[in-house]
Amino acid sequence: MTNKQQSDRLDPAAVIRAGLDLLDEKGLDAVSTRAVADRLGVRINTVQWHVKTKARMLDLMADAVLGEIPLTDLPEAPAERARELARRFRRALLSHRDGAALVVGTYAAEPMTLAYAESLVEALLACGLGDREAAWTSWAVVYFALGLTQEEQAVDHRPLGDILARAISETTHPALHRVAGHLAPASFEERFEFGVAALLARR
Repeated sequence: MTNKQQSDRLDPAAVIRAGLDLLDEKGLDAVSTRAVADRLGVRINTVQWHVKTKARMLDLMADAVLGEIPLTDLPEAPAERARELARRFRRALLSHRDGAALVVGTYAAEPMTLAYAESLVEALLACGLGDREAAWTSWAVVYFALGLTQEEQAVDHRPLGDILARAISETTHPALHRVAGHLAPASFEERFEFGVAALLARR
């Protein structure tokens, strides 16, 4: 079968779906155009016909993850709408293994990513923020959610609580020692809500 015939059996959506399935099963490090081709039973050139490069494929996969965020049935109050959009962003990341690592490593100016960004910025503007403050607050919310979720998804591989306990003492780091119980990687839901509330305070 020629590359063209193989390509006709696929479309970009099928390639991205296969990439996300591979992500969920084996993690981000296992995702490549060759691995996706193997999963689909086609030649690597067939996958590249649709997505060109691994970087492009990851961009489209990240966009597909954000496309899973429902943008309907949101609260009417702008501040609560922004908070709910942040929650839905986090849930979309958590729905895929290494979802945060995938999205943080891309810059997908793609339709579904832009639709989410439009909704978040619109909510912040409706809160009365100026143009720059709305833009920068949207970045702050997204970066916070990505960072915390990436930690949450990696926590099984990095025992940060144990590392921290061994690294500090009341003598060497009194302030950190005092609050150490609140620095361990736990209570991600509460930490997320606290952070979003702080970022959107007085909105």
